[in-house]
Amino acid sequence: MRVIVIGGGTGGMCLAHGLRRAGIDVQVFERHRTRTDGLHGYRVGIDPDGSRALKACLPPEVYDLFRRTCAAPPETFAFLDERLRHTLTVPLRPPADDVNDEKSVSRMTLRQVLYTGIEVRFGREFTHYEQHDGAVTAHFADGSTATGDLLVGADGTNSRVRAQLLPHARVEDSGVVAIGGKVALTERTRALLPEGVFPGIGLILAPHGLACILHVMEFPWGPDGASPVPDDPTRDHVNWGISAHRDRFPAGVTGFDGPRLIEQTLAMTPRWDPGLRRLFADTDPASCFPIAIRTSVPVPAWPSGNVTLLGDAIHTMTPGQGVGANTALRDARNLLRALTSGDGPLPGRIEGYERRMRDYGFAAVAASKARTGGDQLVHRPVIGRLALAGQRAFLRATDRVPALKRKFEASLYTTRGGDRED
Repeated sequence: MRVIVIGGGTGGMCLAHGLRRAGIDVQVFERHRTRTDGLHGYRVGIDPDGSRALKACLPPEVYDLFRRTCAAPPETFAFLDERLRHTLTVPLRPPADDVNDEKSVSRMTLRQVLYTGIEVRFGREFTHYEQHDGAVTAHFADGSTATGDLLVGADGTNSRVRAQLLPHARVEDSGVVAIGGKVALTERTRALLPEGVFPGIGLILAPHGLACILHVMEFPWGPDGASPVPDDPTRDHVNWGISAHRDRFPAGVTGFDGPRLIEQTLAMTPRWDPGLRRLFADTDPASCFPIAIRTSVPVPAWPSGNVTLLGDAIHTMTPGQGVGANTALRDARNLLRALTSGDGPLPGRIEGYERRMRDYGFAAVAASKARTGGDQLVHRPVIGRLALAGQRAFLRATDRVPALKRKFEASLYTTRGGDRED
């Protein structure tokens, strides 16, 4: 079997490793020209679903490299208001083992780990495919082609493979826009973080539907060391992301450069804690990026063949549950199983993979949208204030009642795959 993977992202590279370990000929084509192009965002939370997929697909030495390059796991999840007053602080579970735990990894570091040992054809922009005599040929903008038995679209939210395979499939605006940035973790910036966020995760719920996530990322090599992965510039840092309904942002914000994004963040948070505003102001402008958050519209089953999809190419989701990357990794593992277990006709094996993938993938899309969609009550002009007051009252009550706090802690893990074995 010859497999063509379009897209060198998390899911596509995980699949490529698994196929190669299984002795299957695999080629990966990536439109970006270098190993570091095209990356937005700084932290990926890898849950047990993701870890199981990585361990099943990666060679042992590469999985060990992945584990050794993870950041220190967060110890708490703190909910705060815009003045950094705590409404609820939940202790997070300590690491259980090398698979069934939560991991924090730099997106850049994870990308470089996944490139280890796999040749990726960079600078190859996919345009379309042709099916003929049981084979499929991928065409690229430079005039080159590649022919295989199966083509896998792992080319993200704007997937050209999906556009040809499922022209009716849509990705829609969620109504939410976000700005992200990164600040080096120093003694000065560490002092700006509220208690419970270091070491941990902070989520600020503020008026007007604004929300801000804070992640502290400390790596084994420390602030002055070097990552063991080539081409990885990652150092200890704090990454933040602020989001709100698109109506809270000026027109054209997704085209702003770094300095204007920082100015916009400060303009939207005039009454927020001064330390947090200093953190925003200290952000490296080159690290800032805007994103209009989008989400897939589920589609019914389609005829299976020798072209399929995984990850954001079929089920783009909002960050509401933090499972986008993990769902892509789960796809990779399940597709690998479909291709290596049994010897039935290829379309039948692909149909089994796609049926399961649609079930859990579109369920994650819906659940994520419910948490961070633009139609939430907190985004509405008047009722939004009441919704925020209700949120805060619930969180404060939960913080004071041990039984409620334990139940809330358990709920943080219900979507994380800890009790599930694919």
